[in-house]
Amino acid sequence: MTATPTPSASGRFPAGWYAFPHRDLLGIGQLQTHEIMFLLAEAEQWVELNRQPSKHSNSLSGLTIINAFFENSTRTLLSFEIAGKRLGADVVNMHAAQSSVKKGETLIDTAVTLNAMRADAIVIRHASSGAVRLIAEQVDCPVLNAGDGQHEHPTQALLDALALRHALRERGRTEFAEGLWGLRVTICGDILHSRVARSNILCLTALGAEVRVCAPPALMPAGIEEMGVKPFHDFDAALDGAEVVMMLRLQNERMNGQFVPSTREYRHLYGLTAKRLKKAEPNALIMHPGPMNRGVEIDNDVADLEGRSIITRQVEMGVAIRMACLEVLTRRTRGVPGWSAADMAGEIV
Repeated sequence: MTATPTPSASGRFPAGWYAFPHRDLLGIGQLQTHEIMFLLAEAEQWVELNRQPSKHSNSLSGLTIINAFFENSTRTLLSFEIAGKRLGADVVNMHAAQSSVKKGETLIDTAVTLNAMRADAIVIRHASSGAVRLIAEQVDCPVLNAGDGQHEHPTQALLDALALRHALRERGRTEFAEGLWGLRVTICGDILHSRVARSNILCLTALGAEVRVCAPPALMPAGIEEMGVKPFHDFDAALDGAEVVMMLRLQNERMNGQFVPSTREYRHLYGLTAKRLKKAEPNALIMHPGPMNRGVEIDNDVADLEGRSIITRQVEMGVAIRMACLEVLTRRTRGVPGWSAADMAGEIV
């Protein structure tokens, strides 16, 4: 196996499949630290492009991308659609309400149908864990996981890491120019049902962050310590010394039964208020993957706190990181030098 590549002085990794030898992006769990850093580095050029008056590239001109969303998500779908179109691809959105799955077609039948349309990349969101991998096994093109059940949401974790790096860089924290070594991050909310929490834990720990997770006992996964995090049930204690606070919403659509007595009590114990935020480090950054339940897990004055909330920056970085993922995963199809089948020598994983 080729040795782990290292970035150049400019921060960019050398071109070639060995920097990212995966056909698909199904989860952060499949990636090594240098592969995560490679995608973050590749996204930087798209951050710059997206801040220009003209935001168009012809990198994916002539390619077709299908966004197959079996589960509703306006924000993620819009982000992937913008990403594909800014790269010059033809983008087709397939909504769950329009899918033949609603008429009884199996997931494999749908995968076979999508494959027959000869898409160049398929972005999939599904309510069942493992559904994206199942489809990926049936198609010939790269597949990107836009969220599957309680499993993973890899591009959300990547965009969160990118947003953090930009915010920390602006504060002069040069020690976080690439990795996030030693950064103290507290993730609070519905950890049990959150694929965002799982992907962020995998991504942040891979980049060297010290991650704490906080939730009511009923919403804390058993054995969470095995993921390299420190669990808390006391939010105040979890905030002590935190440099970043990431809030998660209650995943009511994935709950069977009552996990919290009431939203009022949940806010009292686990809501991020201006008073509670003072228990974290001064100027601690505030994050939320959205959509927010204002007045439940986060108060308005905290969500909109100028200079500290980077929630809108997360949205901005989402487009850039998805552009990077689409561009990288289609390099083999486009015949980019160093990414051909011969270069890969059968080592796609």
